[in-house]
Amino acid sequence: MTARIPDCIDALTAQGIAVETAAGPIERKSRDFYRYSPILKRQLADVRADFLATPESEAELRDILATCFRFDVPVTVRGAGTGNYGQAMPLKGGCVLLTERLNRIEIGTGRVIAGPGAIIAEIETEARATGQEIRLFPSTVATATIGGFIAGGSSGVGAIRWGGLRNPANIHRLRILTMEAEPQVIELTGADVHKAAHAYGVNGVITEVELPIDPATAWREVLVGLPDTQAALAFAFACGDDPDILNRMISLFEPGIAEAYFLRHRKLTNPGEALVAVYVSAQTLPAFEALVGKMGGTVRYRDGAQEGRFPELYEIGWNHTTLRALKVDPSITYLQMMFGEDVSGQVTAIKNRFADEVMIHIEFTRIEGKVRAVALPLVRYTDEARLERIVTILEEELGLTVFNPHRVTLEEGGMKETDPAQLEFKRRTDPKGLLNPGKMIAWDNPDWVPEAGRSYLFGATAGED
Repeated sequence: MTARIPDCIDALTAQGIAVETAAGPIERKSRDFYRYSPILKRQLADVRADFLATPESEAELRDILATCFRFDVPVTVRGAGTGNYGQAMPLKGGCVLLTERLNRIEIGTGRVIAGPGAIIAEIETEARATGQEIRLFPSTVATATIGGFIAGGSSGVGAIRWGGLRNPANIHRLRILTMEAEPQVIELTGADVHKAAHAYGVNGVITEVELPIDPATAWREVLVGLPDTQAALAFAFACGDDPDILNRMISLFEPGIAEAYFLRHRKLTNPGEALVAVYVSAQTLPAFEALVGKMGGTVRYRDGAQEGRFPELYEIGWNHTTLRALKVDPSITYLQMMFGEDVSGQVTAIKNRFADEVMIHIEFTRIEGKVRAVALPLVRYTDEARLERIVTILEEELGLTVFNPHRVTLEEGGMKETDPAQLEFKRRTDPKGLLNPGKMIAWDNPDWVPEAGRSYLFGATAGED
């Protein structure tokens, strides 16, 4: 297939669809936060679309998909571009489809229906106006779209209470359009939503989401100092497991992270302390404060208790931790990984092996009802070979599961293997393979197996060069 870009642009323009061909906007909208990764920063530097298209309605979106299908033009769907792995970057050019005008929000009792371009913070605001709140949101909530979060994200604030997006209870329904001569509507519910959730838009274009919302809680922000990382771990697990404490976020930072990178909050902390940042309900705050005292902690910050203005506490957690570190030291990067049962032992092993080269940052989530630790450690970057070696040591020697954020494909970033169900669904929804091509290895190579230290990009397994 050879894309017929000029013919496609002419056909879309003739239909009255907003098309942008200027170099500046195309450059900006072909980017996400891939620069968090020095490897992706190099590999994806020249990636850009041929044009942008902005539908005003699902009907226009259908026309865009049908027209691009007719002219064999790849389509990459983009929300706000807050992702970190190049999920919304058009590896093979073509059309970047902007969802910003598909931003309808409809709040009901116990549920919200929204267009993919709805800003998550606006959904939360409208939900709270009715005495309700959303379950999960990323640290980029102020700008991230709900469609982008579901297609590219996996967890966030709220996961300690509700688990991540893989929890079947957290997504009620997805409405998608297929990419074919006459795009079809498919409604996904139950376990089927994961054919399109966290699929980077390769399995259809999300046009509507339905999510559960719950009675609103009055949340308080609290920053707790503890003597060291092990004490912070013990406190964080105790806080997450305590049935008398209701949490929305529990984040842990080893000593030194706050002093170096939390420029606004660091004046409230003591040097050498580990920190745990918590959103706790106002109703259970007394039980929380009793636990702090019992476990040797000290409340260093509580919203409303200090003079001055501070960022929202979630803006030092999740991948905002990496963002704040990058603003201070552009050589910093990060990893994503899951601890096993012996979190304390694995943290000790990491520090013994890497010292300050790997700085511990943990977010706490709930998986099958159990509190689990996932890490987004900060890494002092030297070169690509060393970063790949760190990943290998963490997985093969220290027993952690690494979800590599320095990979652009679905399989390498998280699944570690091809997903037959997602592949079969893509064959149904995208018969020409035009939706976000290059992001699903299984489409090109169903028999692919990962190789340590090597990445699959642009249809081939690549080494360090």
